[in-house]
Amino acid sequence: MAGVPDEGTPGSPPILEIRGVSKRFGSTQALDDVSLGLHKGEIHALLGENGAGKSTLIKIMTGVEQPDGGRMAVDGLEVSLGSALHAQDLGIAAIYQEPNIFPDLSVAENIFISHRDRGRLLDRRAMRRDAEKILGRLGVELDTDEPARGLTLAEQQTVEIAKALSLQVRVLIMDEPSASLSAHEVRRLVGIVESLKREGVAILFISHRMEEVFEISDRVTVLRDGRWVSTRSRSELTPGIAIREMVGRTLSDFFQRTPARSGEVVLEVRGLGRQGVFSDVSFDLRAGEVLGFAGLVGARRTDVGLALFGIAPADTGTILLDGRTIRIRHPQDALRMRIAYSTEDRRGLGLVFPLSIAANISLPTLARYQDRLGLIRRRAEAAAAERYRERLRIRAPSVHVPVATLSGGNQQKVVLSKWLDTHPRVLILDEPTRGIDVGSKAEVHQIIDELAREGIAIILISSDLPEVLATSDRILVMREGRQMAILRRDEATPELVLAAAMGQTAGDG
Repeated sequence: MAGVPDEGTPGSPPILEIRGVSKRFGSTQALDDVSLGLHKGEIHALLGENGAGKSTLIKIMTGVEQPDGGRMAVDGLEVSLGSALHAQDLGIAAIYQEPNIFPDLSVAENIFISHRDRGRLLDRRAMRRDAEKILGRLGVELDTDEPARGLTLAEQQTVEIAKALSLQVRVLIMDEPSASLSAHEVRRLVGIVESLKREGVAILFISHRMEEVFEISDRVTVLRDGRWVSTRSRSELTPGIAIREMVGRTLSDFFQRTPARSGEVVLEVRGLGRQGVFSDVSFDLRAGEVLGFAGLVGARRTDVGLALFGIAPADTGTILLDGRTIRIRHPQDALRMRIAYSTEDRRGLGLVFPLSIAANISLPTLARYQDRLGLIRRRAEAAAAERYRERLRIRAPSVHVPVATLSGGNQQKVVLSKWLDTHPRVLILDEPTRGIDVGSKAEVHQIIDELAREGIAIILISSDLPEVLATSDRILVMREGRQMAILRRDEATPELVLAAAMGQTAGDG
C-alpha cells in the first residue's frame, strides 16, 4: 500500500528497517523523514530522480554516513552503524554501477579482499575452492586464479556479488548495476538477482530502467526531493503512476516534439568510412533537423560521431558543409567549422569535476574569455554561464559551485552548455540521457527540441530506442559498422528499426 512503508508485506519482520530517517548537508536537506523496510527473500526497488536522496539513503544503510534523526533496526533490534565495516559485520553490503575491482589481484583474491582474518596464514587453495563454490551458486564459471583486469564489466559485477556472498550477506543493495551492461548481460544479472532472492537475501534494487523494475521487483518505494512518497506492491503500480510520483507530474507534461519544417542541407556525408571500424555511411543533415542514430551494441554509431568531430578521423569518403568539401582531421578543425560533439562519457571526458560550472562551460572557448595578458575574465565567464543556467534550467545555487556537486541530469545540462557556447551549426549528441532520471531525461529532450527549432542541425546517437523514436525527424540505423536504413519519422516503428538493426531489410527515406 502507499500509506505505510511495510503495511501489507509478508509475515516475517524486516531484516533491515529504517524509520523517520533524516539527513542534512549544509543548507541541503538530503533526506526528510524517510522510512523503508527490507524483508527476507524480497526484491525491493527504489525509484527517484537524481537528487531524490537515494545515494544518501544507501550511505546511511551501509554505515558510510550517519543520520541526523530517525532509527535503524536489524532483525528488530535498534542499531547505530558507525562504519561500513559495522554494516558488513551485520550482513549489509552494496554494489555499484562501477565495480570496485583490484585489477592486479586474482578473481579469488578480489572475492575475499574484505575478510579480516588477522594473524592467519593465507590458504590459497581453500580460497580458490571457496571462490569457485560461491561462483557456482551464481551459475557462473570464472578462472579464479586469473587477474581481474581481463574481466568484462558484467563479470566484474558478478565478482562484486560473490564478494558480498562471501561475507554472508543478508541485505544486498544494488545501485544501478545494469546501467552499463548489454541486453544479454542484463539477462544474466537478472538471473543472479532472482537466485539470491530464492536464497533469502533481501535486495534493494535501484535502477532508472523502468522495464527492469517491473520485471523483477516485489515492492517499489518512490522518493522525491528527499521525502518518502509511497511503497507499493508491484501489482499495484504502473510505469505511469511511478513516473508521476517521481517527478510530481505525468511524463506527457514534459515533452512534446514541436512539428517543424527543416531548412537547407547543412552537412552532407558520402561514403564515410574508417578501416576496420565502419564503412559507406551516407546521409544529409538539414538545419533544424534531428537525425537519430540507432543500432544494437557494436553498431559503431559513436565511431561515426568521433570521425565527424575529428577525434578518430575517417580515412574514406567525403564530408561537405554548405556544399563545400571539408577535411576534419582534428577537433579544432570541427570547431572551426562550428561542429560540436558531446561525448557519451560525461564523467570521464565530458566534465572536469573539481572545476565550477562556469569553468567547465568555458573550456572549449577559453580564448574568448581571456584578456590581452592571457588571464581569464572571470566576470564575463560567469555571465555567460549564468545565461546557460537560466536557459537550460540548471539547478544549482550559483555557477561557481563545483560541477561534482550537481545531479547527473544537471551535469548533463552543463555538458550541453559547454558545446552550445561554441555556437554550433551541427551538434552531435552521443547518449545525452544515459544515467539520468526520467524527469531530467524529458527535460533534455525538450532542450533538444528547442535547439532544433533554433535551426541547429542535430545528430542524436542513442541506445534508447523510445528516445530516438520520440525526438528524431529521421532515423539512420546501423549494424556492425554498416548503414542499414534511413527511416522517416512517420514510418519508423520499433519493429522496423530493430529489424534493420538485426540485418533485415528496411526502408530508405
